[in-house]
Amino acid sequence: MSGTGSGRFITLEGVEGAGKTTALEAMASHLAERGHAPLVTREPGGTDLGEAVRGLLLDHAGDGMCADTEALLIFAARAEHLHRVVRPALEAGQWVLCDRFTDATYAYQGAGRGLGNERVAVLEDWVQGPLRPDLTLVLDLPVSQGRARAGGRSAPDRFEREQDAFFERVRACYLRRATDEPQRVRVVDASGSQADVRLSLQQMLDTWLRESGLHD
Repeated sequence: MSGTGSGRFITLEGVEGAGKTTALEAMASHLAERGHAPLVTREPGGTDLGEAVRGLLLDHAGDGMCADTEALLIFAARAEHLHRVVRPALEAGQWVLCDRFTDATYAYQGAGRGLGNERVAVLEDWVQGPLRPDLTLVLDLPVSQGRARAGGRSAPDRFEREQDAFFERVRACYLRRATDEPQRVRVVDASGSQADVRLSLQQMLDTWLRESGLHD
């Protein structure tokens, strides 16, 4: 886990259309109300270099990018993000709330692209060492529903143009990780209204805070 004293590292995951942006805002607000105002960041991104890499990954100029290249770019951005943002914040005792982290790489590159868990795990150990999120919440909903929601937002990026089978593999990987690590990875039903999802997130956060001895 984060292993950094009073700082805590919480990540939010989910397939396209799951409502991560709205959920992230709700989580940050709820944690602040509980006395744990977090630094909010994202991956790929969080630094100037990371945002530049994000642009490379999402832009259609990268169509046909080698899956190995994609994974290595993500971990390069992650190494910079950890060095400049995440580790310093945690070491200072601050909480960090991150939109996507390495569970996304297992899901999108390991499962979606077919690279496999082993290759992702090698990069995870190299870049992160023992650092892992203290809590990961996965917003889950049927792929068809998520794609319908995402399709109404804007022009699709390079990932959003993938076929349903890709996103089914991504979703299945997230659910497997929740089964394999139930104390860290917890699934939130994101198929309902924003109000329902917000309430579920608040309840899960409060449960985890109590279990961790961080809130009465």
